Amino acid sequence: MLLTEKKYVEWHENDTSHLARWLSASDHPAPRRIVIVDDKTTADEAYRLACAGTSMLYRGDFHNARQLLQAITRRIERTENNSAKRKSRKAANKAKNSTESDSKTLPNLFHQQRQMTAQRSRILSRLLLELDANYVSSLRRAPDMSNACLAAFGPLDKENQSCVLSFRDLQGALGAAGWREKGVVIKALGLSIYPHYGVFAPTRHEYVPLLLDAPLPKAFDVAYDIGTGTGLLAIILAKRGIKQIIATDVNPRALTCAQDNFERQGLAHIQLQQADLFPTDAPLANLIVCNPPWLPAKPTSPLEYSVYDANSAMLKGFLQGTKSHLAQQGEIWLILSDLAEHLQLRSRDELLGWIADAGLTVKYRLDTQPKHGRSQDKSDPLYTARSSEITSLWCLQSV
Repeated sequence: MLLTEKKYVEWHENDTSHLARWLSASDHPAPRRIVIVDDKTTADEAYRLACAGTSMLYRGDFHNARQLLQAITRRIERTENNSAKRKSRKAANKAKNSTESDSKTLPNLFHQQRQMTAQRSRILSRLLLELDANYVSSLRRAPDMSNACLAAFGPLDKENQSCVLSFRDLQGALGAAGWREKGVVIKALGLSIYPHYGVFAPTRHEYVPLLLDAPLPKAFDVAYDIGTGTGLLAIILAKRGIKQIIATDVNPRALTCAQDNFERQGLAHIQLQQADLFPTDAPLANLIVCNPPWLPAKPTSPLEYSVYDANSAMLKGFLQGTKSHLAQQGEIWLILSDLAEHLQLRSRDELLGWIADAGLTVKYRLDTQPKHGRSQDKSDPLYTARSSEITSLWCLQSV
């Protein structure tokens, strides 16, 4: 997030009223109830306050604050595990006397998991830190966080006004700075991609070999990468010899991130354009690639727009728009997981129907099985769906 609309948080401390800028990566409203806590505050007390909706502004030692957040996390996990056990027993008893199908239980389980994740996020976001106008903390043993916060939140007004943010958002900024420094290794390409804060990191990239193996169309002078993100797909197309590539994204952060990655690879010929889906004033494309969000659900934070697509709006909009931007005998490469199908959130017939409605047909499909940790984790409540997931490159062409 770049700071555009100013929001403020107010609290009382030492019989004095304080006002500071409010920063939130998820655009959460400024907290209304704030108490001061320090190194003497117990984890049980902090957890109780957080669950009651009270935010805590930390004073004391930075590393103690981090340990307090970890302790709150453990209490959340204990509560979640107990709740999951109760729900599991209840579901088992219900299953004995019910004919409810997976078409109902799996979507319900998915939404329950999302609600649990959102609740966890709300509780953890209650622990707050104050930084000065240069993103410097007064807490003891606090590291230098100024560059990470500047990259994440942009510059603050030089008015000597402090800012307040959740410790969790600060950890996100520090983590993003680490990713940006070390990069994400893409083994199939023999290079690294460097994500920026607020841009989805391609930690799952099992689809890269599919893009390397798919035969290029007979003519491949012009290609579009729709929703480029870090620029990974555009880089793959450039490595395969396509000379004119136009990469689009609606997120300014993604465009900056992609430009950085293009420059690192010496790919000056890739054009970037801020656009909702397709570029304007561009030649027709021989190849259009897109890796849209895979799950049809409503995003709850800016970063979730890379994962969740409410009502499959982007996917349907992409399919509907491709034909008018495609050259004769051109192809569309759609990268899509079928996890939504295993979760009963979308059917294969629906997907094929949207393809047909857009005047397109399936030329071929390349498949691969993901090997990420969650697909192997049998303790994951959604393991049955995740272990069956297939990621595909759908090659489409105009009817």
